[in-house]
Amino acid sequence: MSCEILLLGNPLLRERSSIVTEFESEETLRQIALLKKTLDEFRRENGFGRGIAAPQIGILRRIIALDLGKGSFVIVNPRIISVSGSKFTMWDDCMSFPDLLVRLERYSSIDLKYEDEKGIEHEWMRLGQAESELLQHEIDHLDGVLAIDRAIDTSSIIYRREYEKNREYFDHLVDYTIEPTV
Repeated sequence: MSCEILLLGNPLLRERSSIVTEFESEETLRQIALLKKTLDEFRRENGFGRGIAAPQIGILRRIIALDLGKGSFVIVNPRIISVSGSKFTMWDDCMSFPDLLVRLERYSSIDLKYEDEKGIEHEWMRLGQAESELLQHEIDHLDGVLAIDRAIDTSSIIYRREYEKNREYFDHLVDYTIEPTV
């Protein structure tokens, strides 16, 4: 059974998550399985969703589940170690406020260090734009930062249904749009 995704306003979404140190503990293994299952079910039910951070289901640990089109996997304790000099604007969405979109700015590329679910450290260098913006969004969740906190201005938070009605207009306001992976 998956977990309920916490919605904007829940105070747990504003908490900083703790580092995972015990990778083989029953609790960690259960939390990882639950996070992956929640992402898988959300994708099945909604037809979109590339990532979810553990705080979004009330687990204040530095774990992110991802599905970039080839099945779900987790990254643990991710750290951005370098960012590109260039940035872009986009309409970002979030499972914690599924009816809203936020116009914000992200780095075009990042370099990342993280551990897999067994605790083995990896580097993920020169991420493409799609992976880069996604990981910046999910790592923000681990720090208690939401996309709405990064809105460019007060007119940069809109309802998804307004975006859908006026997609061409809104897409002209940004440099990049998310392509669905499901």
